[in-house]
Formats: sequence, C-alpha cells, structure tokens
Amino acid sequence: MSADQEAPREYPARPIVGVGGVVFDADRVLLIRRRFEPLKGHWSLPGGAVEVGETLQAAVAREVLEETGLTVEVGSVLDVFDRITWDDASRVRYHFVLVDYLCRNVGGDCRPGSDVDAVVWARIDDLERYALTEKALAVIANPSTTVTVTPEVRAIPSRLTTLKPVSVKVTV
Repeated sequence: MSADQEAPREYPARPIVGVGGVVFDADRVLLIRRRFEPLKGHWSLPGGAVEVGETLQAAVAREVLEETGLTVEVGSVLDVFDRITWDDASRVRYHFVLVDYLCRNVGGDCRPGSDVDAVVWARIDDLERYALTEKALAVIANPSTTVTVTPEVRAIPSRLTTLKPVSVKVTV
C-alpha cells in the first residue's frame, strides 16, 4: 500500500494493529519521545504500526531499528491491549490494538530516528520523570520482563503457551 493509500490513523474506519518493543539493558529500559500524534511529545516504548504483509515480530524489529538505530532479537509477547482515544465529540480519534514484545538488544548505534525526537536508556528506578502511561509502566513491570531473551531460552507467559516466540533480525 502506498503512502497516499495508507489508512488514516486519525479517525480510522477500523482499529490499527501496532507493536511495541520492551528492550532492557540491566537496570535500564529503552524509551523514545514521540515526534507525532498520538502521544506527541510523550515518552513511550519504541513501536508503531504493522505494515501490510509484515509479521508482528518483523514489525517490532523494524520499528525499534527505525526509531532507535538498534537491532533487536524479538522474544515473547508481554501484553496485548487496546489504546483508544476519543475526541471532545465522543468520536474515536485513535484506535490501536497493540502487541508488546520483550526484545534483546543485539547491536546498532542508539540514536533517534525520523519519527522520534529523543531516545534514552532510562533507569527502572527513575521512570517517574518520564511520565509514561500506566500501561507502559505495567508492561515494563511485567514479571516476564525479568527473563533474559536468548536464542536458546525464551519465557512465554502461561496465558500464551500456544504462541512460539520467533527470533527476527532486521538490518538496513
């Protein structure tokens, strides 16, 4: 689908599927500050919309790379949830179905991409200063995030035992 045929994100006809990457480095988590709506100017986990023909795992690897310059290995699903925003007239302005994945940094140079204006490795004990959404804080605090993702061992939350984690590496 070309850019001029892309479904609108604002006031969409149907929900948009998106992904997020939860990337840890010891006691730090990777955060980005969004350059565009929704959540323009707010700190968040790296991620974005899934493109037509793209798997969820490939989408999260691509989005983390585009937004942060880092190549990640994609692990298990941490959470699936809706992010719905209404306007003053009670119309749905944004509706995303988001799938957040645990990811492991495997390389690259950490730097902001074109759709973010800052990238930071934030200390877990200092997240309050970033005013993250309650959902982002909950995903970061998910007990499954304490497991190290490696090619040999991956943790899958018990509610998702039918899913198989996939390792995806995207390079540019």
